[in-house]
Amino acid sequence: MKRVYVLVFDGYADWELGNVLAEVRRLGKAEVVSVGFTEDIVVSMGGLRVIPDMPLSRVEPDDISLFILPGGYLWEKGYPRDELEPFLKSLEASGTPIAAICAATTVLARAGILKGREHTSNSPVYLEKMASGHTDPKLYVDALAVRDRQVITASGLGAVDFTVQVLEELALSTSETRQIWYDAFKKGEYPDDFDHEG
Repeated sequence: MKRVYVLVFDGYADWELGNVLAEVRRLGKAEVVSVGFTEDIVVSMGGLRVIPDMPLSRVEPDDISLFILPGGYLWEKGYPRDELEPFLKSLEASGTPIAAICAATTVLARAGILKGREHTSNSPVYLEKMASGHTDPKLYVDALAVRDRQVITASGLGAVDFTVQVLEELALSTSETRQIWYDAFKKGEYPDDFDHEG
């Protein structure tokens, strides 16, 4: 499997990445690469200091099996749209999966990537407020996570559902194992005979 890339920046929502990054490494044996807008240290909402592995300008799209955008206040303020949007559109054009959770869904909307796709966010009102004119309300799905043609979107409350959609998109493990994982992390149901290696 190619590498999984995740964008990190000051104030990114670290808890939204916990399950998904752990499982793409555990089940997919994927290398996770952190990407920043620069190579400077960033500090997450939870206070984790992260040195990005590389800046966005050095990412090779052909090396990506999935690109993840976590939520964060940055998306509700200002960010380097001139750099990020062409990059995301190139991934979309090549069929490379993109996953965005919480406020990061607004980035995909502004880039035009949600047009013609079923999607979700924190709420339809939130998405329209933050990305007015870039949304398609008829295709908004009232769910914690939605996947449509290599694009995954999720509510900030849907980190577990987000992870399952990523696992399905990348075909990691079996559908039975993914369901057991979901029931465990979502409902607290963990069978005694479950194979922990998946």
